[in-house]
Amino acid sequence: MNVSVGNQGTAMHPGAMAPKQSFATAGIDPTLERPGVVTRFFMRLVAWAERLNLKYSKVGNPPVYDTATFPWVAEVEREWPLIRAELDKVLLRQDELPSFQDISSDVKTITKDNHWKTFFLAGYGVSSEKNIAQCPETWRIVQKIPGLKTAMFSIFEPGKHLAPHRGPYNGVLRLHLPLLVPEPREKLAIRVDKQICHWEEGKALVFDDAYEHEAWNHTDKTRVVLFVDFVKPLRFPARLVNWLLLNLAVFTPFIREGQDAHKEWEKKFYAQAEALRNRKA
Repeated sequence: MNVSVGNQGTAMHPGAMAPKQSFATAGIDPTLERPGVVTRFFMRLVAWAERLNLKYSKVGNPPVYDTATFPWVAEVEREWPLIRAELDKVLLRQDELPSFQDISSDVKTITKDNHWKTFFLAGYGVSSEKNIAQCPETWRIVQKIPGLKTAMFSIFEPGKHLAPHRGPYNGVLRLHLPLLVPEPREKLAIRVDKQICHWEEGKALVFDDAYEHEAWNHTDKTRVVLFVDFVKPLRFPARLVNWLLLNLAVFTPFIREGQDAHKEWEKKFYAQAEALRNRKA
């Protein structure tokens, strides 16, 4: 099993008894809460679908999964040095990368500083062709992931602590492929429910972000993971309902606003790169 877990728990096999999944985090506003009749209807539909997903899961509902549950994980892990090489080039302009909340305003409920940055490749039917062109090997590798919904680099700068929260929907699972993990390792970790997991370069972590979780980097260097959401394996009828919701997500305000914000950042980022190349010519 490719998870380094602290003394509060171990990764669970799908058949094991899982803790109860809460549908909110105390003290944190709902991530996707928006005014409007359509949005309120959509969120009621999400709540109903989440109960279906728990009942009809093919892989159980543990907070942290044994990566052997997903055979494709080993294939992704084998090629992690290629992803790391492309990340190193991206980090040459780390100071210019957007903070997560600058792209997805809904995460302002859990992060307000500029120490959680992202380099977005794709999410929920929206992709960044220019960013993908910078990371062709990464893009090729993530195509091995069945039901890929989101792929990006998640960059935790020194001192970052992401407050306890839960993800907006349990119809996807999350993969972290650690690419840059500074020492000492005991000073950075992620807690999922009651389990504390420590990242190890090239060793994947798969978890359900619908459980309360928090993450921290108390070292003096940057931590980076490849951050992926993929469709949770489900039985009918949850599989059908989940497919419909995930394909409708692109029309929700938080996805559309994120797309617009990313296009604006992308325009400035690549215009600056072009201007620099022209000065050198």
